[in-house]
Amino acid sequence: MSPDGVVVPDLAEKLGGRGAWVSADRASLARAMSKGLFARAFKSKAEAPGDLAEAVEAGLERRALDALGLARRTGEAVLGFDKVKEALTKERVGVLIAASDAADDGRDKLARLGKGIFRHQGFESAILSAALGKDGVKHAALLKGAAARRFEREAARLDGFRAGVGVTPQEIEFGPE
Repeated sequence: MSPDGVVVPDLAEKLGGRGAWVSADRASLARAMSKGLFARAFKSKAEAPGDLAEAVEAGLERRALDALGLARRTGEAVLGFDKVKEALTKERVGVLIAASDAADDGRDKLARLGKGIFRHQGFESAILSAALGKDGVKHAALLKGAAARRFEREAARLDGFRAGVGVTPQEIEFGPE
């Protein structure tokens, strides 16, 4: 909660002071907002902005896209169907990414090669292209390592929030003071 009593998302988990956690899905957040659970958690008046869910989703998306950009800058991103296929055959891939508007046959071919690898297809090609700094990105992969683990964590958080699949919906959990 900000000093002026407004509930703010702490997606980086670094803000100081007392925190309150809600399961990481849209339905749990909406429930906490509608029942006034933030005020109860903070033991004071707490205003949850009406666009809090949208702000959380946008923040989670930004964190996932930033992780992609960092992977590209560190040389841990492979772009394009053929290069991704080659990295998969060499078992170097930690995360397999396909644009949501990529053709099903290409996505399926790479998925068969990447069984057991975390796959993400929550971004359109234009968004992936902007994050990765290259036009027309339909298929990408992150090589095994820290960048892949970071993107996997951020993408899983985003997907869970969007799908409404989070931890068992609980009222609210209190953070440290």
